[in-house]
Amino acid sequence: MNPMLKWIGGATAATLLVFGGATLASTMLDSQAATGAGDSEDAAMDAVTAIDRAIPVDEAKLDGSDVSAQALSSETVPSNAASGPSGQADGEARLQQASASDVKDDDFVVKSILPIDGPIKYGEYHWDASRAPADGKLVMTVDLQARVISVFKGGHEIGASAVLLGTDKHPTPLGTFPIRYKMRHNVSEKYNNAPMPYSMFLTTDGIALHGSDVENGYASHGCVGMPDEFAAKVFALAKKGDKVIITDGETLEMGEQIL
Repeated sequence: MNPMLKWIGGATAATLLVFGGATLASTMLDSQAATGAGDSEDAAMDAVTAIDRAIPVDEAKLDGSDVSAQALSSETVPSNAASGPSGQADGEARLQQASASDVKDDDFVVKSILPIDGPIKYGEYHWDASRAPADGKLVMTVDLQARVISVFKGGHEIGASAVLLGTDKHPTPLGTFPIRYKMRHNVSEKYNNAPMPYSMFLTTDGIALHGSDVENGYASHGCVGMPDEFAAKVFALAKKGDKVIITDGETLEMGEQIL
């Protein structure tokens, strides 16, 4: 693989091993519900009803907007601002602050990727945070084509794993989502108390990143299922408000802006 170009969702696409022409059909999802295997996040409302066990989040801060900077950039400079030194300096200071708010964060520029040889198999993951700064900001990408999640810290890819995704009937949504709240222990009452450990919820209707048995032949109801050990590592680092970018076939180059 060209080290200068990567799937936005991970260092390489996940291997899809299909036995006997198996497909991600709705019958598999029914079987999954009966056995508790795979993902069971159609229990979105289960998680919502358990919101009292989660740490609440400030909705005003989820989109990363800076209200004061927005107000400043849209504020009109008084007509007499240029008539005197103090007014002129004040107007220039406002413009400088507004421009500063447009500068991209270096923590979200791709600086390195994990040296992974070949496709990532289901149930497999890679992790190495040695090159990332301790105070680096976190952002995650998931690509539906690659079927891989990638974790960046300070611009360095520190983790990558094959994942379970949704189906046409229950698709994994595209877009940029903040982590709204986290639940270490979460189960689905709707699907036989199937475990959904290390849940990190992205939407109000229950789409989440969470631990799962990532196996061939299974799919999720829209969530991103990760191997439990990998999910535990992500859960330990991720904070409310950290962004997760879900794409469909996009790639990134070294030095390119992630977020």
